[in-house]
Amino acid sequence: MVQQPAKDSSPVRFAKEWILNTLQFCTLAQTRRLIGTLWLFSESDFSTFVVPNTAFGILGALSGSQLTTQTEVHVEKILRRLPLVMLFNLSNVLIFELANQRQPESVKEDLVNKPWRPLPTGRISSEGTRRLILVMVFIVLAMNFSFGVWRETALLFTLTWLYNDLKGGDEIIRDLIIAIAFGLYNHGSLTLAMNGDADINKKGYTWIAVISGVILTTMQVQDLKDQPGDRMRGRRTIPLVLGDTFSRWMIAVCVAIWSFYCVCFWDFQQPMVYAVLMTVGGLVSFRALRRRNPKEDTRTWKIWCAWTATLYALPFISATLGAREDSFKL
Repeated sequence: MVQQPAKDSSPVRFAKEWILNTLQFCTLAQTRRLIGTLWLFSESDFSTFVVPNTAFGILGALSGSQLTTQTEVHVEKILRRLPLVMLFNLSNVLIFELANQRQPESVKEDLVNKPWRPLPTGRISSEGTRRLILVMVFIVLAMNFSFGVWRETALLFTLTWLYNDLKGGDEIIRDLIIAIAFGLYNHGSLTLAMNGDADINKKGYTWIAVISGVILTTMQVQDLKDQPGDRMRGRRTIPLVLGDTFSRWMIAVCVAIWSFYCVCFWDFQQPMVYAVLMTVGGLVSFRALRRRNPKEDTRTWKIWCAWTATLYALPFISATLGAREDSFKL
């Protein structure tokens, strides 16, 4: 039985009324400054986290029976859900970043790695950020309750607590926490994109697990560029604990293995699909081994993000090519 998302509830009405009442006492300049501050907290994760995870949900829903129990794909209806799927991802990323960036050690780290963020620039204080979290947690939970993805949101809040307040993000298990979080983001994105019209099937759950495996074994690529700040903070990342060279070889090998495995997972018969994915993955592997400085590591990380986005598109590509082949047979 497919569970329909709740359309409205008292927590949702409370959040809406609170926002409207608050905005009545805010000038336009104050409102713009608040929105700008919230954006600066989450801006660095928008193109590399929010957009790919949103794409996972939308493209997964558009792939029809590849990941879900859909028997018919309603393209227009799914595309109308895109802003809500993006809002689900952005709102949860915002909660994580507020909790993460307010930590004293995070402020010191950002002074080295990301000095343009709100706290290093003095745009907002740590105490102000703490109070903002107290408000935003209820708003985000109420909003995603109305979307029907409150379970994923509640679990993401728990992971945020483990990562930041319990300092899991400073331990070598940080990539495990991030990998589980990706699974929740992708599950919520796909669920919201379908809007209760279908369930995620067995292959869909397997694919979500595969993507989490990709994140677990290759996400350390983002740590390569942040080593100076991580070292100052005392964070136990794989490049710092096991060594920069070991980490780079692990990334290169795992990206190559996952590129081949994911194409095989979807049983592509077209050489072009192999060529594209192996080329992008090969570029990540090559750069991880041969381009070893913070500036180049940042570029490698962005290419890695493009590689994962390509993985996210594989179910949709598989469905599209399969439908085209069927039409040729007819």
